[in-house]
Amino acid sequence: MDDVTQIIEAAAAGDEGAATQLFDLVYARLRTIAVEKMAREAAGQTLQPTALVHEAWLRLGAGTDPKWENRAHFFGAAAEAMRRILVERARRKQAARHGGGVEHVNADTADIAAPGRDQELLALNESLDRFALVYPTRAELVKLHFFVGLTFEQAGEVMNISERTAKRWWTFSKAWLYREMTSSEDATGAF
Repeated sequence: MDDVTQIIEAAAAGDEGAATQLFDLVYARLRTIAVEKMAREAAGQTLQPTALVHEAWLRLGAGTDPKWENRAHFFGAAAEAMRRILVERARRKQAARHGGGVEHVNADTADIAAPGRDQELLALNESLDRFALVYPTRAELVKLHFFVGLTFEQAGEVMNISERTAKRWWTFSKAWLYREMTSSEDATGAF
């Protein structure tokens, strides 16, 4: 049993200092993950990695009354929290781009921007939701590897599968998600 799981169990048993210990133990890893996630975001991003970690921690319950069973469950929840934060920000930015109080411009005279990171993130989110309905454990691997930034070895450890299986699942998942995302682009482009 690793340190994270032991601290989670201590917190579940009522140890009031366990939440602080958990945050101290995982903070550096969560911040590294957040830095990697933010590096993939579009230039001019206003959300900082530290803010992403803190917001994710708050969404996880800030250590009060932990609902996690073990390390895998915790990092899975952290991946989902970070994913949702980034998707919500992308949706808010997208809404602002489509008339959220912005001055309207004649499309014939304006330069049209190519789809950016926000659209890609939203498309990935929608495809990942559909993927999770059919392949929930493989979707969990995608979240741990892509959104949390765990290596295949680490993700395999968390999910209790081999690194080789994690790599196979990743290959399959990437192909499925790519097909799903490109087919929805074709469908939206047809309108």
